Amino acid sequence: MTRIVSIGECMVEFAPSGTDGTFRMGFAGDTMNTAWYLRRCLPRSAEVDFLTAVGSDPVSDQMIGFLDRAGIGVAHIARRSDRTVGLYVIQLENGERSFSYWRGESAARGLAGPDADLAGALAGAGMAYFSGITLAILPPPDRTRLLDSLRAFRAGGGTVAFDPNLRPRLWDTPAEMTDAVMQAAAVSDIVLPSFEDEAAWFTDTAPEDTARRYADRGAGLVVVKNGPGAILARDDGTMTRHDPTPVARIVDTTAAGDSFNAGLLAGRLEGLPLSGSIRAAADLAARVVQSRGALISAPDGGA
Repeated sequence: MTRIVSIGECMVEFAPSGTDGTFRMGFAGDTMNTAWYLRRCLPRSAEVDFLTAVGSDPVSDQMIGFLDRAGIGVAHIARRSDRTVGLYVIQLENGERSFSYWRGESAARGLAGPDADLAGALAGAGMAYFSGITLAILPPPDRTRLLDSLRAFRAGGGTVAFDPNLRPRLWDTPAEMTDAVMQAAAVSDIVLPSFEDEAAWFTDTAPEDTARRYADRGAGLVVVKNGPGAILARDDGTMTRHDPTPVARIVDTTAAGDSFNAGLLAGRLEGLPLSGSIRAAADLAARVVQSRGALISAPDGGA
């Protein structure tokens, strides 16, 4: 039986519901989006857990209920009486999204605090998944605590997957962000960067530079997403290119990378060859960007 633990923040999402200026409420967040799609891509025998912290208020109760109904394990979600969950609003223009956030007092900032049982949450899992946003919301001591736990998990035979998901507005300085991301890469087996972000903040001139940099830190597999461009994979030193799935009309790019990650990780967990995993990931991401919001109907593995 496969068990994967996704680590990060789930937030209240307000997304445009049409052209009349109204919004619909949902729940989303990068690592939660990936968990949601993993649950739908993997068979019933697999377990997908989410590790985070939420409040004890009604909206936090709704979030827990949403995750539970989605088939995502909630046993390792801490409840805090002094915090609640973060919120963001999506604005769309020609299919591209921008966000406004309210997350300063988010309970998820304490998901790796001194009282968190990170080792217990990871015990028995085959894979752990986290992101640069996961790191960004944590205080530095908690960030170190999480990376130490993932390092121990990996040393014990677990697989660690990481999406750098570079968001400079969440960090005090770009240097803090890039340093933390490379520390995370050093504890990861699989790294799933997006070239546009990497080029902006690491001055990579080509996807090969991005793949090589993460491989040099110890990642055996690096898959570089590149929007409508070719997907580059470096697997134990071998570089291959893969065509993305054509998209006739982009409606909303929210969760494009998150769903791609889910499709790829599900393929790896199910034993597909790398080419098949990337094809499944690209197909899923193509469906997601042709609908509104982060979470859409996807192939259901039986959740």
